[in-house]
Amino acid sequence: MRPSSKLPIGIFLTRVMTMGLCLAVLFTGDGVFAKAGRTGVRASANKSLDIEAFNSANESPLLHSGSKGSSVARAQILLDRAWFSCGEIDGRFATNMQRMVRAYQTAHGLRLTGTVTKETWKSLREDSAPPLVRYTVTDKDAAGPFEKTPSDMSERAKMKALVFESLEEALGERFHVSVAYLRQLNGGLKLQAGEEIVVPNVSGNSQPQKAASIEIGKSERVLYVLDAQRRPLAGFPISIGNEKNDPLPIGAMAIKNEVKNPTFTYDPKLLKNAPKDAPKVDVAAGPNNPVGSMWLGLTKPHWGIHGTPNPSNVGHSETNGCIHMTNWDVERLSILVKAGFKVVVRQ
Repeated sequence: MRPSSKLPIGIFLTRVMTMGLCLAVLFTGDGVFAKAGRTGVRASANKSLDIEAFNSANESPLLHSGSKGSSVARAQILLDRAWFSCGEIDGRFATNMQRMVRAYQTAHGLRLTGTVTKETWKSLREDSAPPLVRYTVTDKDAAGPFEKTPSDMSERAKMKALVFESLEEALGERFHVSVAYLRQLNGGLKLQAGEEIVVPNVSGNSQPQKAASIEIGKSERVLYVLDAQRRPLAGFPISIGNEKNDPLPIGAMAIKNEVKNPTFTYDPKLLKNAPKDAPKVDVAAGPNNPVGSMWLGLTKPHWGIHGTPNPSNVGHSETNGCIHMTNWDVERLSILVKAGFKVVVRQ
Protein backbone atom coordinates (compact mmCIF):
# COMPACT_ATOMS: atom_id res chain seq x y z
CA MET A 1 0.00 0.00 0.00
CA ARG A 2 1.27 3.44 -0.86
CA PRO A 3 1.77 5.78 2.09
CA SER A 4 -0.76 8.55 2.56
CA SER A 5 0.17 12.01 1.35
CA LYS A 6 -1.13 13.33 4.69
CA LEU A 7 1.48 11.95 7.03
CA PRO A 8 1.44 12.60 10.77
CA ILE A 9 4.45 14.72 11.61
CA GLY A 10 6.13 11.96 13.59
CA ILE A 11 5.87 9.49 10.72
CA PHE A 12 6.95 12.07 8.19
CA LEU A 13 10.02 12.95 10.21
CA THR A 14 11.20 9.37 9.86
CA ARG A 15 10.49 9.31 6.15
CA VAL A 16 11.37 12.69 4.79
CA MET A 17 12.48 15.14 7.43
CA THR A 18 15.58 13.14 8.27
CA MET A 19 16.83 13.56 4.74
CA GLY A 20 19.92 15.26 6.13
CA LEU A 21 22.05 15.63 3.08
CA CYS A 22 19.05 16.16 0.85
CA LEU A 23 17.86 19.16 2.83
CA ALA A 24 20.66 21.28 1.40
CA VAL A 25 18.70 21.45 -1.84
CA LEU A 26 17.39 24.84 -0.72
CA PHE A 27 18.90 27.36 -2.33
CA THR A 28 13.85 32.10 -32.21
CA GLY A 29 14.94 29.11 -33.72
CA ASP A 30 13.53 27.78 -37.01
CA GLY A 31 9.88 27.69 -35.92
CA VAL A 32 7.26 27.50 -38.68
CA PHE A 33 5.00 30.56 -38.65
CA ALA A 34 2.08 31.84 -40.70
CA LYS A 35 -0.46 34.66 -40.52
CA ALA A 36 -2.81 34.36 -37.59
CA GLY A 37 -6.02 32.57 -38.39
CA ARG A 38 -7.13 31.05 -35.10
CA THR A 39 -8.12 32.92 -31.97
CA GLY A 40 -5.74 31.97 -29.20
CA VAL A 41 -2.87 31.01 -31.51
CA ARG A 42 -1.83 34.50 -32.50
CA ALA A 43 1.25 36.57 -31.83
CA SER A 44 1.72 40.21 -31.03
CA ALA A 45 3.41 40.53 -34.43
CA ASN A 46 0.21 39.14 -36.06
CA LYS A 47 1.86 35.78 -36.57
CA SER A 48 1.15 32.36 -35.12
CA LEU A 49 2.77 28.98 -35.29
CA ASP A 50 1.55 26.83 -38.17
CA ILE A 51 0.82 23.67 -36.20
CA GLU A 52 -0.02 21.65 -39.30
CA ALA A 53 3.31 22.50 -40.93
CA PHE A 54 5.17 21.71 -37.71
CA ASN A 55 3.46 18.33 -37.35
CA SER A 56 3.73 17.28 -40.99
CA ALA A 57 7.42 18.16 -41.42
CA ASN A 58 9.30 15.00 -42.41
CA GLU A 59 12.86 16.25 -42.88
CA SER A 60 15.53 14.42 -40.92
CA PRO A 61 18.28 16.96 -40.22
CA LEU A 62 21.31 15.91 -38.23
CA LEU A 63 20.78 17.44 -34.79
CA HIS A 64 23.69 17.93 -32.43
CA SER A 65 24.82 20.03 -29.50
CA GLY A 66 24.02 23.66 -30.27
CA SER A 67 21.18 22.93 -32.69
CA LYS A 68 17.92 24.76 -32.02
CA GLY A 69 14.49 25.35 -33.49
CA SER A 70 11.41 23.38 -34.47
CA SER A 71 13.29 20.21 -35.49
CA VAL A 72 14.92 20.04 -32.06
CA ALA A 73 11.58 20.60 -30.33
CA ARG A 74 10.01 17.89 -32.49
CA ALA A 75 12.72 15.42 -31.48
CA GLN A 76 12.42 16.41 -27.80
CA ILE A 77 8.69 15.74 -27.85
CA LEU A 78 9.15 12.35 -29.51
CA LEU A 79 11.86 11.42 -27.00
CA ASP A 80 9.59 12.48 -24.14
CA ARG A 81 6.74 10.35 -25.50
CA ALA A 82 9.17 7.43 -25.73
CA TRP A 83 9.96 7.87 -21.99
CA PHE A 84 13.41 9.33 -22.60
CA SER A 85 12.90 12.80 -21.18
CA CYS A 86 15.05 15.80 -22.05
CA GLY A 87 13.67 17.63 -19.01
CA GLU A 88 12.04 20.82 -20.24
CA ILE A 89 11.08 20.89 -23.91
CA ASP A 90 12.63 24.12 -25.14
CA GLY A 91 13.79 23.70 -28.75
CA ARG A 92 17.48 23.71 -27.79
CA PHE A 93 19.89 20.79 -28.13
CA ALA A 94 21.84 20.97 -24.88
CA THR A 95 23.47 18.47 -22.54
CA ASN A 96 20.25 16.84 -21.30
CA MET A 97 19.12 16.12 -24.84
CA GLN A 98 22.49 14.69 -25.83
CA ARG A 99 22.34 12.33 -22.84
CA MET A 100 18.80 11.23 -23.66
CA VAL A 101 19.54 10.68 -27.34
CA ARG A 102 22.38 8.35 -26.34
CA ALA A 103 20.11 6.56 -23.86
CA TYR A 104 17.39 6.18 -26.50
CA GLN A 105 19.89 4.89 -29.05
CA THR A 106 21.17 2.34 -26.54
CA ALA A 107 17.64 1.17 -25.73
CA HIS A 108 16.71 0.77 -29.40
CA GLY A 109 19.90 -0.81 -30.69
CA LEU A 110 20.91 2.20 -32.75
CA ARG A 111 24.39 3.46 -33.51
CA LEU A 112 25.53 5.35 -30.42
CA THR A 113 26.28 8.92 -31.54
CA GLY A 114 24.51 11.27 -29.16
CA THR A 115 23.19 13.07 -32.23
CA VAL A 116 19.81 12.72 -33.90
CA THR A 117 20.73 10.86 -37.07
CA LYS A 118 18.44 9.74 -39.90
CA GLU A 119 18.37 6.30 -38.28
CA THR A 120 17.30 7.87 -34.98
CA TRP A 121 14.62 9.98 -36.69
CA LYS A 122 13.23 6.86 -38.35
CA SER A 123 12.98 5.09 -35.02
CA LEU A 124 11.39 8.09 -33.26
CA ARG A 125 8.81 8.47 -36.03
CA GLU A 126 7.43 5.00 -35.39
CA ASP A 127 5.32 7.05 -33.00
CA SER A 128 2.99 8.73 -35.49
CA ALA A 129 1.04 10.91 -33.05
CA PRO A 130 1.27 14.67 -33.80
CA PRO A 131 4.06 16.37 -31.81
CA LEU A 132 1.93 19.45 -31.12
CA VAL A 133 -1.75 19.67 -30.21
CA ARG A 134 -4.21 22.43 -29.42
CA TYR A 135 -5.48 22.88 -25.89
CA THR A 136 -8.19 25.19 -24.59
CA VAL A 137 -7.38 26.76 -21.24
CA THR A 138 -10.18 25.92 -18.81
CA ASP A 139 -11.72 28.00 -16.04
CA LYS A 140 -10.23 25.55 -13.55
CA ASP A 141 -6.76 26.04 -15.06
CA ALA A 142 -7.04 29.81 -14.81
CA ALA A 143 -8.50 29.79 -11.30
CA GLY A 144 -5.26 28.53 -9.74
CA PRO A 145 -4.68 29.31 -6.94
CA PHE A 146 -1.38 31.00 -7.78
CA GLU A 147 0.95 32.61 -5.29
CA LYS A 148 4.55 33.77 -5.36
CA THR A 149 6.95 31.53 -3.45
CA PRO A 150 8.92 33.52 -0.85
CA SER A 151 12.68 33.01 -0.78
CA ASP A 152 12.72 32.98 3.03
CA MET A 153 11.91 29.56 4.46
CA SER A 154 10.10 31.01 7.48
CA GLU A 155 7.77 32.87 5.12
CA ARG A 156 7.16 29.70 3.12
CA ALA A 157 6.18 27.98 6.35
CA LYS A 158 3.29 30.44 6.71
CA MET A 159 1.73 29.31 3.42
CA LYS A 160 -1.06 26.73 3.35
CA ALA A 161 0.37 25.19 0.16
CA LEU A 162 3.38 25.77 -2.11
CA VAL A 163 1.33 26.27 -5.27
CA PHE A 164 2.38 27.35 -8.75
CA GLU A 165 3.25 31.02 -9.12
CA SER A 166 1.38 31.49 -12.42
CA LEU A 167 -0.85 29.84 -15.01
CA GLU A 168 2.13 29.73 -17.37
CA GLU A 169 4.16 27.76 -14.83
CA ALA A 170 1.29 25.33 -14.22
CA LEU A 171 0.76 24.68 -17.93
CA GLY A 172 4.51 24.42 -18.51
CA GLU A 173 4.70 21.58 -15.97
CA ARG A 174 1.62 19.84 -17.36
CA PHE A 175 3.04 19.83 -20.88
CA HIS A 176 6.73 19.38 -19.94
CA VAL A 177 7.71 22.63 -21.62
CA SER A 178 9.69 25.67 -20.50
CA VAL A 179 7.65 28.80 -19.96
CA ALA A 180 9.80 30.60 -22.53
CA TYR A 181 9.12 28.00 -25.23
CA LEU A 182 5.42 27.86 -24.33
CA ARG A 183 5.35 31.60 -25.00
CA GLN A 184 7.23 31.11 -28.27
CA LEU A 185 4.79 28.46 -29.43
CA ASN A 186 1.95 30.87 -28.80
CA GLY A 187 3.49 34.12 -29.96
CA GLY A 188 3.61 35.61 -26.49
CA LEU A 189 -0.16 35.26 -26.09
CA LYS A 190 -1.42 36.09 -22.60
CA LEU A 191 -2.91 32.88 -21.26
CA GLN A 192 -6.45 33.00 -19.93
CA ALA A 193 -9.57 30.84 -19.71
CA GLY A 194 -11.14 30.07 -23.07
CA GLU A 195 -7.97 30.65 -25.11
CA GLU A 196 -6.86 27.91 -27.48
CA ILE A 197 -3.11 27.41 -27.26
CA VAL A 198 -0.48 25.15 -28.85
CA VAL A 199 1.28 22.69 -26.53
CA PRO A 200 3.58 19.65 -26.83
CA ASN A 201 1.70 16.38 -27.12
CA VAL A 202 3.29 14.53 -24.19
CA SER A 203 0.47 12.16 -23.28
CA GLY A 204 -1.03 9.04 -24.75
CA ASN A 205 2.05 6.92 -25.42
CA SER A 206 2.04 3.53 -23.69
CA GLN A 207 4.27 3.18 -20.64
CA PRO A 208 7.21 0.75 -20.55
CA GLN A 209 6.41 -2.71 -19.25
CA LYS A 210 8.20 -5.07 -16.85
CA ALA A 211 10.51 -2.58 -15.18
CA ALA A 212 12.80 -4.35 -12.73
CA SER A 213 15.40 -1.91 -11.36
CA ILE A 214 16.94 1.54 -11.51
CA GLU A 215 20.47 2.43 -12.55
CA ILE A 216 21.97 5.88 -12.03
CA GLY A 217 24.96 7.06 -14.04
CA LYS A 218 26.74 9.72 -11.96
CA SER A 219 28.94 11.10 -14.70
CA GLU A 220 26.04 11.10 -17.19
CA ARG A 221 23.51 12.47 -14.70
CA VAL A 222 20.94 10.05 -16.05
CA LEU A 223 18.53 7.77 -14.21
CA TYR A 224 17.68 4.64 -16.19
CA VAL A 225 14.78 2.26 -15.61
CA LEU A 226 15.88 -1.25 -16.59
CA ASP A 227 14.10 -4.51 -17.34
CA ALA A 228 15.11 -7.87 -15.88
CA GLN A 229 17.82 -8.24 -18.56
CA ARG A 230 19.18 -4.78 -17.60
CA ARG A 231 18.03 -3.20 -20.85
CA PRO A 232 16.94 0.46 -20.56
CA LEU A 233 13.20 1.03 -20.77
CA ALA A 234 13.19 4.71 -19.83
CA GLY A 235 15.64 7.49 -19.02
CA PHE A 236 15.44 10.78 -17.13
CA PRO A 237 17.93 13.62 -16.49
CA ILE A 238 18.85 14.21 -12.85
CA SER A 239 20.78 16.58 -10.63
CA ILE A 240 23.00 15.15 -7.90
CA GLY A 241 25.22 16.33 -5.07
CA ASN A 242 28.65 17.70 -5.80
CA GLU A 243 31.74 15.70 -4.93
CA LYS A 244 32.99 18.19 -2.36
CA ASN A 245 29.98 18.37 -0.06
CA ASP A 246 27.47 15.59 -0.62
CA PRO A 247 28.53 13.13 -3.34
CA LEU A 248 26.07 10.50 -4.44
CA PRO A 249 27.53 7.24 -3.08
CA ILE A 250 28.48 4.48 -5.51
CA GLY A 251 26.80 1.16 -4.80
CA ALA A 252 23.40 -0.45 -4.30
CA MET A 253 20.30 0.85 -2.52
CA ALA A 254 16.58 0.23 -2.91
CA ILE A 255 13.33 2.16 -3.06
CA LYS A 256 11.97 2.25 0.50
CA ASN A 257 8.74 4.23 0.23
CA GLU A 258 6.71 6.65 -1.85
CA VAL A 259 5.09 9.86 -0.65
CA LYS A 260 2.95 11.86 -3.07
CA ASN A 261 2.75 15.59 -2.36
CA PRO A 262 5.19 15.43 0.58
CA THR A 263 5.53 18.13 3.16
CA PHE A 264 9.01 19.33 4.04
CA THR A 265 10.83 20.10 7.27
CA TYR A 266 13.60 22.67 7.08
CA ASP A 267 16.07 21.83 9.84
CA PRO A 268 19.12 24.11 9.76
CA LYS A 269 21.00 21.71 12.06
CA LEU A 270 21.14 19.26 9.16
CA LEU A 271 22.39 21.87 6.69
CA LYS A 272 26.05 22.67 6.28
CA ASN A 273 25.55 26.23 5.05
CA ALA A 274 22.35 27.23 6.85
CA PRO A 275 22.29 30.49 8.85
CA LYS A 276 23.00 29.73 12.50
CA ASP A 277 19.94 31.64 13.66
CA ALA A 278 17.52 30.09 11.12
CA PRO A 279 14.50 28.46 12.80
CA LYS A 280 13.34 24.92 12.16
CA VAL A 281 10.06 25.06 10.23
CA ASP A 282 7.61 22.81 8.42
CA VAL A 283 6.67 23.69 4.84
CA ALA A 284 3.38 22.62 3.29
CA ALA A 285 3.05 20.36 0.25
CA GLY A 286 2.74 21.57 -3.32
CA PRO A 287 4.62 21.59 -6.65
CA ASN A 288 6.84 24.45 -5.44
CA ASN A 289 7.71 22.65 -2.22
CA PRO A 290 11.52 22.15 -1.99
CA VAL A 291 11.10 18.39 -2.67
CA GLY A 292 8.46 18.88 -5.35
CA SER A 293 5.40 16.76 -5.88
CA MET A 294 6.83 13.28 -5.21
CA TRP A 295 9.32 11.64 -2.82
CA LEU A 296 10.78 8.17 -3.38
CA GLY A 297 12.74 7.33 -0.24
CA LEU A 298 15.86 5.18 -0.46
CA THR A 299 17.16 2.60 2.00
CA LYS A 300 20.36 4.59 2.43
CA PRO A 301 19.56 7.04 5.25
CA HIS A 302 18.90 10.66 4.27
CA TRP A 303 18.66 9.94 0.54
CA GLY A 304 15.73 10.03 -1.84
CA ILE A 305 14.63 10.64 -5.41
CA HIS A 306 12.29 13.62 -5.61
CA GLY A 307 10.89 16.49 -7.62
CA THR A 308 11.93 20.13 -7.68
CA PRO A 309 10.29 23.53 -8.07
CA ASN A 310 13.05 24.48 -10.54
CA PRO A 311 12.80 22.16 -13.58
CA SER A 312 15.22 24.26 -15.63
CA ASN A 313 18.02 23.34 -13.19
CA VAL A 314 17.67 19.59 -13.57
CA GLY A 315 20.71 18.03 -15.18
CA HIS A 316 22.65 21.27 -14.89
CA SER A 317 22.92 22.54 -11.31
CA GLU A 318 24.45 20.52 -8.51
CA THR A 319 22.38 19.80 -5.41
CA ASN A 320 23.72 19.26 -1.92
CA GLY A 321 22.33 15.77 -1.71
CA CYS A 322 19.59 13.48 -3.08
CA ILE A 323 18.55 12.90 -6.68
CA HIS A 324 16.46 15.66 -8.23
CA MET A 325 14.15 15.22 -11.22
CA THR A 326 11.45 17.40 -12.76
CA ASN A 327 8.11 16.92 -11.03
CA TRP A 328 6.59 15.32 -14.11
CA ASP A 329 9.49 12.89 -14.54
CA VAL A 330 9.53 11.71 -10.92
CA GLU A 331 5.76 11.24 -11.13
CA ARG A 332 6.24 9.11 -14.25
CA LEU A 333 9.05 7.21 -12.53
CA SER A 334 6.70 6.41 -9.64
CA ILE A 335 4.38 4.67 -12.11
CA LEU A 336 7.16 2.28 -13.16
CA VAL A 337 8.82 1.47 -9.83
CA LYS A 338 7.72 0.33 -6.40
CA ALA A 339 9.10 -0.30 -2.93
CA GLY A 340 11.89 -2.88 -3.06
CA PHE A 341 13.19 -1.89 -6.49
CA LYS A 342 16.99 -2.07 -6.56
CA VAL A 343 18.82 1.20 -7.24
CA VAL A 344 22.42 0.86 -8.43
CA VAL A 345 24.66 3.91 -8.65
CA ARG A 346 27.65 3.65 -10.98
CA GLN A 347 30.26 6.19 -11.89
